[in-house]
Amino acid sequence: MKKPRIGIIGAGGMANYHVPGFQKAGAAVVAIADVKLEAALACAEKFGVPRVYPTVDEMLRKEKLDAVSVITPNKFHKPLVLKALAAGLHVFCEKPPALNAKEAAQMAAAAKKVGKTLMFDFNNRARPESFAMKKAIDKGLVGKINSAQALWIRRTGIPGFGGWFTTKALSGGGPVIDLLHMIDLALHFMDYPEPAWALANIYGDFMGDKRFKGPWGIPDRKDGVCDVESAAHGLVTFKNGATLFLRNSWAEMNKREEVSVTFQGSKAGGLVRRLFGVDGHDETAEDTCELYFQDKKGGRADKTLAVSKDEAMGRIRAAENFVKTLQGREKPLNVPEEAVKLMKIIDAVYASARRQAPVRIR
Repeated sequence: MKKPRIGIIGAGGMANYHVPGFQKAGAAVVAIADVKLEAALACAEKFGVPRVYPTVDEMLRKEKLDAVSVITPNKFHKPLVLKALAAGLHVFCEKPPALNAKEAAQMAAAAKKVGKTLMFDFNNRARPESFAMKKAIDKGLVGKINSAQALWIRRTGIPGFGGWFTTKALSGGGPVIDLLHMIDLALHFMDYPEPAWALANIYGDFMGDKRFKGPWGIPDRKDGVCDVESAAHGLVTFKNGATLFLRNSWAEMNKREEVSVTFQGSKAGGLVRRLFGVDGHDETAEDTCELYFQDKKGGRADKTLAVSKDEAMGRIRAAENFVKTLQGREKPLNVPEEAVKLMKIIDAVYASARRQAPVRIR
């Protein structure tokens, strides 16, 4: 597939990364569909996309496409992905994959049935730090990863009050499902082992407090709903004996926003981390990508992995990977089966919080 023809479903903020990523890889972004036609027109003008449509059905009917990108509230991921796959198209879908594991499994099965590529925007796998760390792990420098800690914690990061982010029926949950990137990245480093149990709790502190609103997201809705968590802490065990601690928050009393994965292997430990000076502002960020060893004499032999800086945090590079996968130039950075495992873990985190007890993951 020399020059895939791609249609964009949804002209929201992530289109600012999907479209240039596709174009950079050599794809032709030929149309954008959004019920908010003004948003579609603005996005099309910005990136030189020739046509816009008020509905997905009209775009699919009138355009000869090879693939689509789904950039919508989480509730609509599954139906739109299934619609596109049924039309014979490859799909790149924003995270999270779906509202729950059942939906993710249906999407994975549909992609397998029609033989089309289905990928999700787990963009943190596409960061230079993640590429460098995964390369070191694959070389055997780390050994077996026995445990990991995945954090995405914010102090003032609630993405608007009363919009779809804070409405569980539309989003599936709060920061556990919204900020799932570090959970996914830890699992990626661990080679996605089979999960066994989850023990977790969620918290709603500050969800009604406007002082904890983030500098990004969507406008408040006075008549909207805020029925999701503001923070979650949990522990996941795996059938191979490994463990994963997770901590996700939109609103906690942290000094700095932190996005990180720390792990302990049989040969070395490691850390991939971004610290923000101000929540949500990339230009203030400090990045770390390090391996930790003991030398033969018992001293420290730590190593900093030199990488280029990427203020987009892999968002453009992840979209490039989708196109290059379709072209046979790269392997996919993620596959649907991993998305199903990830959503099973997230489902179990919420279930454990509801039951106040450990939950077996099947």
